[in-house]
Amino acid sequence: MSKGGLTLNAAEQAKDFRIASKIAAVVNLFKTEFPDLRSDLKPWTDDAETREMLDPDSIDISFHFPGYSFRCHCRSILIQIRFHAVDTEVRAIGLEAAGFSGLGRLWRLSTVEQWHFVGRKEPVVEMQEKLKRCCREAIDIFNRDLDVCDETA
Repeated sequence: MSKGGLTLNAAEQAKDFRIASKIAAVVNLFKTEFPDLRSDLKPWTDDAETREMLDPDSIDISFHFPGYSFRCHCRSILIQIRFHAVDTEVRAIGLEAAGFSGLGRLWRLSTVEQWHFVGRKEPVVEMQEKLKRCCREAIDIFNRDLDVCDETA
């Protein structure tokens, strides 16, 4: 990860093999739990208004169902993996997830807070558990040290 921080779109961070591998692992994780999802590594448009809202310490990925998911109560899920740098080490400190439809944001989940879903329409309990599991594992993926894996291979 660059010293100057991270950019919002995951596609912009996938230039480094280690980061690209971790992004791919997160995408595969969500697609394993939700096989119908289509991933988008560039969920944000490149315009002045969007650039003003950039969080330089995150990676964003969106996922889209082929239609409205009544079990997840959304059409798209946006995840934002948040990072914090201490000295030269960058760690994932949490993940924000939100479900969207044509009506806007319907729910959100923050692992930084109390891991509760809030919103107008929340996913059914089974889907909430799947989403929480994906969030937990995504944070673990980014905090896993790939050098240890490479040395044992």
